[in-house]
Amino acid sequence: MYKIGFIGLGIMGKPMCKNLLKAGYQLVVYDLSKIAVEELVAAGASEGVSPREVASQTEVIVTMLPNSPEVREVLLGPGGVIEGVRPGSLVIDMSSIDPLASRELGAVLAEKGVRMLDAPVSGGEPKAIDGTLSIMVGGIQHDFDTCYNILRIMGTSVVRVGDLGAGNVAKLANQIMVALNIAAMSEALVFATKVGVDPELVYQAIRGGLAGSNALDAKAPLVLEGKFNPGFRIKLHIKDLANALASAHVIGVPLPLTAGVMEILQALQVDGLGDADHGAIVRFYEKLAKVEVRRK
Repeated sequence: MYKIGFIGLGIMGKPMCKNLLKAGYQLVVYDLSKIAVEELVAAGASEGVSPREVASQTEVIVTMLPNSPEVREVLLGPGGVIEGVRPGSLVIDMSSIDPLASRELGAVLAEKGVRMLDAPVSGGEPKAIDGTLSIMVGGIQHDFDTCYNILRIMGTSVVRVGDLGAGNVAKLANQIMVALNIAAMSEALVFATKVGVDPELVYQAIRGGLAGSNALDAKAPLVLEGKFNPGFRIKLHIKDLANALASAHVIGVPLPLTAGVMEILQALQVDGLGDADHGAIVRFYEKLAKVEVRRK
């Protein structure tokens, strides 16, 4: 059983670590938050004082960080993974970042004899806690096979979608569809509410038909309760869509609907809702229509 280094103990990384510990893996963890580190140490992990030290003590290094700059700093910066990692080790970046950045980082690590997978996740905090995430993996087949059992501890769906960077392509596609699903749900429920029809009954009526989706079932009940505590923050969805739009522009793919929902998210962030759950997209439509979608 591999000894695993885990860097990034935020809203997703912390429960993912706890599931690995429950499965019997030895973990060395690092995060800027000492409180998060102490919680994991109390659960059975060891503390690394830097990414370099984490890498020097482990064979598989997992990173779960906000965006490309943070991943680059942890892997290649001063005191970073590259300074302590041993040849033959495997880095699994489970952050959601620019696919081109994944490929660039992988190329630098390969020069040191270190392998890399990108393995972003979908499902938010509830599925991170349950160990039922959807994990989209990019990298060579052998490396995927090597770490499959580790990833299965954290997710129920673990799919290799191609070479390094392909995992983040799949994640960005996922984020486009999730954002548009929530926006469509918001438009529909605000419309129904403004007309005077109970939005909960509309939700129940349509969820079993073609308009039904996991996104609808996950977000509609929370919207109806007015609960926007973060499962996935608006500011993080902005980050993902920014990466999607940037990558799409490089390869010449117009994303007009994505650009539209991006502006909705930006407006919500300006209104102080950057840390709210992305289900708060409905708040944008509620403000325009001067109505609230809530359970009666």
